[in-house]
Amino acid sequence: MLPRNALSACSRRTPTRLWALSRPLATEAAATEAAKPSSSTLPPHPPKQRRPKPVINTGIILNRSPLITREPTLFEQAYHAYQARIQRALFNPFPDEFYFKPGTILEERFKKEEEEREREAFGPPRKAAASKDSAFTESESKSASESSENQSDNVDEPMPRVSEADKKGDVRSLDRRMDRNLYLLVHAKDQKGKPRWRFPQGGREHGELLHEAAKRDLFAECGDHMDAWIVSRNPIGVYEPPLPADTEAEVIPKTYIFFYKAHILAGQVQPDGKNILDFAWLTKEELESRVDKEYWLAIKDILSDF
Repeated sequence: MLPRNALSACSRRTPTRLWALSRPLATEAAATEAAKPSSSTLPPHPPKQRRPKPVINTGIILNRSPLITREPTLFEQAYHAYQARIQRALFNPFPDEFYFKPGTILEERFKKEEEEREREAFGPPRKAAASKDSAFTESESKSASESSENQSDNVDEPMPRVSEADKKGDVRSLDRRMDRNLYLLVHAKDQKGKPRWRFPQGGREHGELLHEAAKRDLFAECGDHMDAWIVSRNPIGVYEPPLPADTEAEVIPKTYIFFYKAHILAGQVQPDGKNILDFAWLTKEELESRVDKEYWLAIKDILSDF
């Protein structure tokens, strides 16, 4: 057994040691509570502003398809002329003695036409090669040219490729640039009242499909004196007009214009003169000089080059 003095000494030291161990824990808890910011010093959270719903509009790219085949380029003309010469050189001679009796009028007419075809394929004969024994003398060339002039009087000539609208520069006519795709552009006022060139466009009513809204907006701005139809129910492009620089993006709703393609078969545009001031049928190159730069960058890839 331990002596009584040793037990008393242990009982005296134990409270002191326990207090020493519990002191650091209390100090850390107090420091943690002091580090926490008080609820009274936190700034209040501002309420989040709900962005307004975007505005959905429809735009119509009304197209008049080419009426005639486009004129071949210089390279294409040279290629076809070269191929014609090769075919002419490799072509088997026609047995005229079998089909035409010698000395008849039909034989003489065939020979003159054959000489003309040779001239068109290979050009006029050279002077150095011309001789008495040549098959194509000067007298024969004169007679062939005279006969071709006489025959041209009885042959119907094709209509010219350049119309009266092209000569007058009438951009409202559908008869201009008959070998190209033409697109309808209207001169209308924007929200600020400033006139701008753009495609026909309009808004969408509640519950209305986009292709139905496009058809309604087309006839609302351009009149109902046209035989036109929307090609597809799917849009071919979208354009987001830029917001003004002095406005906040969270306040003004964004606008999206979905473009739909349409074809015109007959009729003409008849604007009301109030919202639509003017209109024009233009090619792709002519569109660039009339519309804004941002508008042109959005629509140039959905237009045909020819």
